[in-house]
Amino acid sequence: MDKPAVELIGVTKRFGDDVVAVDDMDLTIRDGEFFSLLGPSGCGKTTTLRMIAGFEFPTEGSVRIHGAEMGLKPPNDRPVNTVFQSYALFPHMNVYDNVAFGLRMRKVGDAEVEARVRRVLDQVQLSRRADAKPSQLSGGMQQRVALARALVNEPEVLLLDEPLGALDLKLRQNMEYELKDLQSRVGITFIYVTHDQEEALTMSDRIGVMSDGKLLQVGTPTEIYERPTSRFVADFIGEINLLPAVVGAPGVAKLANGVEVTISSEHPVSGQVTLALRPERLTLHTIDAVVSEGRNVVKARVSRRTYFGDVFFYDVDLGLDEPLEVKEENRPDLDRFEVGDEVLVSWRPSAANLVTD
Repeated sequence: MDKPAVELIGVTKRFGDDVVAVDDMDLTIRDGEFFSLLGPSGCGKTTTLRMIAGFEFPTEGSVRIHGAEMGLKPPNDRPVNTVFQSYALFPHMNVYDNVAFGLRMRKVGDAEVEARVRRVLDQVQLSRRADAKPSQLSGGMQQRVALARALVNEPEVLLLDEPLGALDLKLRQNMEYELKDLQSRVGITFIYVTHDQEEALTMSDRIGVMSDGKLLQVGTPTEIYERPTSRFVADFIGEINLLPAVVGAPGVAKLANGVEVTISSEHPVSGQVTLALRPERLTLHTIDAVVSEGRNVVKARVSRRTYFGDVFFYDVDLGLDEPLEVKEENRPDLDRFEVGDEVLVSWRPSAANLVTD
């Protein structure tokens, strides 16, 4: 069996006596996967990346790359390269020379430099701009030059620290697809740090969600979004309704307003729980509608409607502390509701996930 690309075993990083940036992390990243570390600012994700890179060393624990213990090895002795948010391109050099710079510093022969630079410029689709200066390139192209400069060194693992953060929204979204496509073509392991949920969900094979130095959950984008295991992960990834409830009899939960709803038998828990419901998993009906059998149905009243062009967001009052948010497509065959309308809100039992605090 191939060794994992990266292993963190019992890794803790302290700064001084009071700050625990990373707390007893165990993480295995597979060879050839696109793995994202996702979490809010200050959660420890960049510190984790810096320990893999060798810019920081663990206070406790072990960092291994393809089975080799990294110990106190500096960055230049590790089979990794890092791409940062600031591209740090040399403005007086053209694209070719920027990419070739690291190889020339290592005294690589001219013929090999030529072959490797041309190959990597093809991979990032910048062969035709080899003679351009950074100032003549768009932000997305400059980011690709920074990627090419890292890839030309043929690292075993490429580390990316919020590399799209400086780009505008549309360009960032375009680069998400380009990055994933590039990773698929070159076939090496990418470890990507971001606070942006869309970036992580769009590009990753797997995601690790962090908070306060802890790795809370690791899974595919579908697992993280559809089956969060904690209240933090559920709330951090996308829009969600979090409803306090009590589970008594198997398969039944009572909401705080006294309404009983059916939950999936996959949740063999009892006592106080939080019901997590994605807005797009809920459906609104007219108050006199006949709803398909097997769905939970609760009476409610529309308290707010927000128009987003392709979708409507409704807030509906169920008599709970917080309104329920419902997301519905803007389609001509769907009913539209006004503020004050009495409605039925329904969902499949399998749509509700139970999470812990």
